[in-house]
Amino acid sequence: MIFPTNRVRIVVATKPVDFRKGHDGLAALVKNELHKDPFTGTVFVFRSKRADRLKLLFWDGTGLVMAYKRLEEHSFTWPDIRDGLMSLSHAQFEALFAGLDWRRVRALSVRVPMAVE
Repeated sequence: MIFPTNRVRIVVATKPVDFRKGHDGLAALVKNELHKDPFTGTVFVFRSKRADRLKLLFWDGTGLVMAYKRLEEHSFTWPDIRDGLMSLSHAQFEALFAGLDWRRVRALSVRVPMAVE
């Protein structure tokens, strides 16, 4: 999978969607139900009802890109089902896409040096 750069915003639609939707159907859902612009380069992540599949939709500057992934023996870890969006960091997104528990991914806390020698 070619991952988007870590400068893009990644958001998860927390409510399951009809997985028969294609590029245009998901773009319409982003615009009409989530009230976001699907053509900004933001990666929108959608889940299936069974939580074993996900779809990604993003604009790469020349067209809409849609990726689909199905886990064979497990299910993805998803946030609670509710209306709306939730942001993920790039590391959390990579963990989610790999089928790992993205909630355990945390940024390292770094102490700023007091002085330079």
